[in-house]
Amino acid sequence: MAKIHAHMIVHGMVQGVGFRYTTQIKANEIGVTGWVKNQLDDTVEIEVEGEIEKVYQFIDQIKASPSPAARVEDVELSISEELKAYQSFKVVY
Repeated sequence: MAKIHAHMIVHGMVQGVGFRYTTQIKANEIGVTGWVKNQLDDTVEIEVEGEIEKVYQFIDQIKASPSPAARVEDVELSISEELKAYQSFKVVY
């Protein structure tokens, strides 16, 4: 199976609403690896990789806002084939 890497910057009400925790749950449910981290500008940064179909399924879940209290307004997205070989999906502090 071909794999890809995605980098995302998520804009909206995505800090202080359980967004990182629910992002980690979705990543584990879907079966992708990487990390999620709050940024100082109130955005959330995500790196994720895995099988192509699973990464796009994860991206769709992020755009739909995995946390009921969050509101995703925009997602900056870049895709590459350069993998970083993450072993799990972590919340980075």
